[in-house]
Amino acid sequence: MSRRARLWVLAVGGLGLAVLLFAASLELPGFGGDRHPYGARAVAAALARHTSNVVAAVNFDQRAFDTLGEESILFCAALGTVVLLRQTSDEHRVRPEPARVAPPVRRYALVALPVTLLIGLYVIAHGQLSPGGGFQGGVVVATALHLLYIAVDYRALERVRPVGLYAMADAAGEAAYLLLGAAGLIAGTAYLANVLPYGTFNTLASGGTVPLLNAAVGVEVASGVVVLLASFLDQAVEIVDADDTSDRSPDHHTPPEEKPT
Repeated sequence: MSRRARLWVLAVGGLGLAVLLFAASLELPGFGGDRHPYGARAVAAALARHTSNVVAAVNFDQRAFDTLGEESILFCAALGTVVLLRQTSDEHRVRPEPARVAPPVRRYALVALPVTLLIGLYVIAHGQLSPGGGFQGGVVVATALHLLYIAVDYRALERVRPVGLYAMADAAGEAAYLLLGAAGLIAGTAYLANVLPYGTFNTLASGGTVPLLNAAVGVEVASGVVVLLASFLDQAVEIVDADDTSDRSPDHHTPPEEKPT
């Protein structure tokens, strides 16, 4: 296809999209008015299925299939990062040397670590009841672990962060979401349909499949963020000439977190 033809295709497609967006905007309710058709339906559906947090009901019940796509984006990003940034056979990795941490930073980071971790787990567990959920809580949990990097050093973080286990947890969270969706097919309805008992309103067990899908996302997001950060933190790379590599012994020290290639 020539450049001129591609520009015509782009122009026609853009014009069609503009027409559709303009037509849709004509049906929007007035700004600040009392007519909110989508919000009214979303709230009614959330209450009918005993989910206190309407946002969680939208994410994990009314449009759970869209959330599967969003979760899969992070999973694919983590997978792609691991593949692209993996250590190759011709790379020599030097262990990072410990760096001095100011006592106040060490003290407050170590105090904040368990508190932040507990908050993250709370946000995940109560995602169907209060603001938050698997996406938000997963990021908080992953961040809490990296406070150890700030408080001590990278080697301390490595001891509590076996990347292989977190990679498996990342895959397990993605698989759990997929398998929970299949429960709807087994029950004879749609994929990712909310088929479990709705439970007692405003309790941890309420919402049917919402808390389970929320927990699966929490595991996947927390593990995926840990794997992503681990891949990037390992990439302090020093490029050296081929002639210089013969003079380097395995005990040669380079600046912290550097990996000569």
